[in-house]
Amino acid sequence: MRIAVVGGSGYAGGELLRLLAHHPHFKVEVIAGGSSAGELITSVHPQLQNYSGISFSSINLEELNSCELIFFALPHGESAKIIKSLKKDIKVVDLGADFRLKDEAQWKRYYNESYAGFLPYGLPELVDKNIYSNNQIANPGCYATAITLGAAPLIDISEVDLSDIVVVAASGTTGAGRSAKVNLLGSEVMNNLTSYKFGGIHQHTPEIEQQLALMAGKPINISFTPILAPMPRGILATITCKYMGNLSLENVRKSYLAKYSKSKFVHLLEENALPNTAAVNGSNHVHIQVALDIHAKRVVVSVAIDNLGKGAAGQAIQNANLMCGIPEESGLIYEGVK
Repeated sequence: MRIAVVGGSGYAGGELLRLLAHHPHFKVEVIAGGSSAGELITSVHPQLQNYSGISFSSINLEELNSCELIFFALPHGESAKIIKSLKKDIKVVDLGADFRLKDEAQWKRYYNESYAGFLPYGLPELVDKNIYSNNQIANPGCYATAITLGAAPLIDISEVDLSDIVVVAASGTTGAGRSAKVNLLGSEVMNNLTSYKFGGIHQHTPEIEQQLALMAGKPINISFTPILAPMPRGILATITCKYMGNLSLENVRKSYLAKYSKSKFVHLLEENALPNTAAVNGSNHVHIQVALDIHAKRVVVSVAIDNLGKGAAGQAIQNANLMCGIPEESGLIYEGVK
């Protein structure tokens, strides 16, 4: 299948290229790099020796329209301009934020840009698989993936108070993109933890609330504090919420096991095992652990993902596999590389 990667010079784009190099059904024919057009792929991503001697092309609509499947890994606001000009029979997975939010007012509040519309939201473990009859899918954000997967089973537990969900999540620096920023310099990041965009202003907040509300059948608000961690990749999210009555840990675990019993990538760990980002590094897997804080009457959920894997490129390939009617694990057989 002839495919393209647009935005291949970024971190998510590079991870797409790494995973796609060995995909049994997809063949990368077009690799567009925007401002990196003309540069050798290996000069930007030296780990990708399968692409030795190949340069990034410029973004060319005619060339893209010759493809069957296109992955867009561009900053928000960029992919919408191109996607709307493509042939309608071309399959698209957009890793940017352009089409994730249903509510135009929420988009303008959090992104302050023109609203492009909404596409089916591709969080495979939690959505109706009928969405994959569509040719265009919005890939979830990295924090949104970890937090929504971690919180979703709580909706099915009657004793859980969904009005008080608090999240603290630490992410590696690749989640902030590849552009040069002072706060991402090695001397700023090393030996340092920094909160940012807290107080309800992080752009993944409405995305998480949108999906949880859809499953719960009522509005849900979360308090979300993101943290920049001194590591390149990975997300560790801690989710807590109040519970009432005599909820047991056994029943909480049953809810998670039931929710993800058919998932190839989401795993509730054995009791007392704790998620860690290194264990999922380079993979599309999600590690979850749950606990009951009896003292504070709160359920505690810990979730680890690779922000470039399940949080971006891995999940995008999983979505593409489902759209194309091939096994969803195709090209995603890798375990973590701790």
